[in-house]
Amino acid sequence: MKIRIYNAKILTMTDGIQFFEGELHTEGDIISYIGKDKGDGNFDREIDAKGNLIMPGFKNAHTHTAMTFLRSFADDLPLQEWLYNRVFPMEAKLNPERVYWLSRLGILEYLTSGITANFDMYMKTEAIASASIDSGFRTVICDSINNFGGTVEQMEKDFDSFNAKDPLISYHLGFHAEYTTSIELMKELSALANRRKLPVFVHNSETKNEVEGCIERYGMTPTELLDSIGMYNYGGGGYHCVWMSDKDIEIFKKRGLFAVTNPASNLKLASGIAPISRYLKENIPVAIGTDGPASNNCLDMFREMFLVTGLQKVSTMDAEACDAAEVLKMATVNGALAMGLKDCDTLAVGKKADLIEIDLNQPNMQPLNNIAKNVVYAGSKQNVKMTMVGGRILYENGEFFVNESPEFIFKKSNEIIKAMSNE
Repeated sequence: MKIRIYNAKILTMTDGIQFFEGELHTEGDIISYIGKDKGDGNFDREIDAKGNLIMPGFKNAHTHTAMTFLRSFADDLPLQEWLYNRVFPMEAKLNPERVYWLSRLGILEYLTSGITANFDMYMKTEAIASASIDSGFRTVICDSINNFGGTVEQMEKDFDSFNAKDPLISYHLGFHAEYTTSIELMKELSALANRRKLPVFVHNSETKNEVEGCIERYGMTPTELLDSIGMYNYGGGGYHCVWMSDKDIEIFKKRGLFAVTNPASNLKLASGIAPISRYLKENIPVAIGTDGPASNNCLDMFREMFLVTGLQKVSTMDAEACDAAEVLKMATVNGALAMGLKDCDTLAVGKKADLIEIDLNQPNMQPLNNIAKNVVYAGSKQNVKMTMVGGRILYENGEFFVNESPEFIFKKSNEIIKAMSNE
């Protein structure tokens, strides 16, 4: 399908925050033209953007999509109690069909927030992949092997199979966390990462207790431990990265690791505030994730962006900390690079047509003094007019085009949580 979007303000993110007025064409799943007006051509559809913003879609660089079933179910608890007493017992009741429909529910919410890809760390990965493919959504699966399930041998098989499965699906090595994974299993995973020269991602230094527990067990922080066994020799990163020592930060810098921040989840679970301003000063790449809908509970990249910059300003008592332009880069370019989506980071000819239209013709986006700052500081889901993934419009003007009605997905999700609660 060939689509022309014209009369638009276009932010490519190729050279930072640079806007120009013109048009963008897609053919199949790629961008075929970006530039000034070029109306000639045979298109299947032509869209007048009416001066709205076209930009790369947001990349949710850490989430557990199918945890939609626990939204507002296990709230107002500290992380360890929340995880072990409420989350794990309910997760034991999941099966592939349940994960499929719960994932499809999360995808609907991603689309309303302008998210075009997610880095999904959860169980029943075949169901996750099927939900994304059937919805037309892009998902990078991150394994979450731990002492409760999964083997490194199966992970290697999954790496090969998922990366060949569908253009919308890719796969990275990962494990849940140091505190849920034996040193023997971590060393086995490290050996695989080094043999195949692959990055590894993991929950890292999310809470103070997590770091203190690791020091008690091994005499090192989680980052030091993983680096000592060669886990990060080929890159990767950590989710959360709240309680990081100077040595941890030096390791991240040396290894080129990504710090994926999840501010809303860290606030809700009272885990702390990640030192994002420090990471920026040290040239550590930062990406943004929502975390799962059980700990957030909202899959909203606009809220995350505002919290990233707002929390840095108040924690450093510096109003200049964490400029909006940096935050917009975290939510788009850096997220794509962390996820290995090198053809989805910016808008350019030959890149994947993963993009969004932001409605600038609403009160919260006017006047247009600075569009980038409007998106980060004033923007909200109400401004997402259209979300396109791989050249397909999946959400437009409040309607979904995901091969299933939202009403049916809502119905299935509510039936699932009711059944699980009664089991």
